Amino acid sequence: MTLDMLLYALIVLATVVAMEGFAWGMHKFVMHGQSGWGWHQSHHEETEGLFEKNDLYAVVFSVFAIGLFFLGHYLSPVVLAVAWGITLYGLLYFIAHDGLVHQRWPFRYVPHKGYAKRLVQAHRLHHAVEGRDHCVSFGFLYAPPIDKLKAELRRSGVLDRERIERSVTSQGSAHAPVRD
Repeated sequence: MTLDMLLYALIVLATVVAMEGFAWGMHKFVMHGQSGWGWHQSHHEETEGLFEKNDLYAVVFSVFAIGLFFLGHYLSPVVLAVAWGITLYGLLYFIAHDGLVHQRWPFRYVPHKGYAKRLVQAHRLHHAVEGRDHCVSFGFLYAPPIDKLKAELRRSGVLDRERIERSVTSQGSAHAPVRD
């Protein structure tokens, strides 16, 4: 392997790592923000069919990666390596998030130990909150320790509030527990 190939491989890997940071920020500040919730909301609600509006984010990021492939082919192998890193991250995202966590493909594997289990649990805790506020764990390939995420949800008090609201909605206010 030549030094150039090694450098490009490192750029690809560095891009995959950087993409997790970029994806975390996009997920927290855009998808859960005012401007991006319109698409992402479909991911936090029950939807019918193979696709949801949230999948438009994958289309946008794919078009960006395709543009970088085009530019890299004509301008710079470094840009091409970045395009490969973004594409590899997208593939890993598809496998981990759409496949493992949300089981949007034919096989149904549920991990019972290790990092894959932690990844699934962290994303389930992300979806434990209704709406876009007070969610935890915004990464797609990195999952913080589950105990920390649970503690963050407990500190916010959002789950208790939502449990009370569901109780009021389903049973009437006379049956709701009263909490200060």
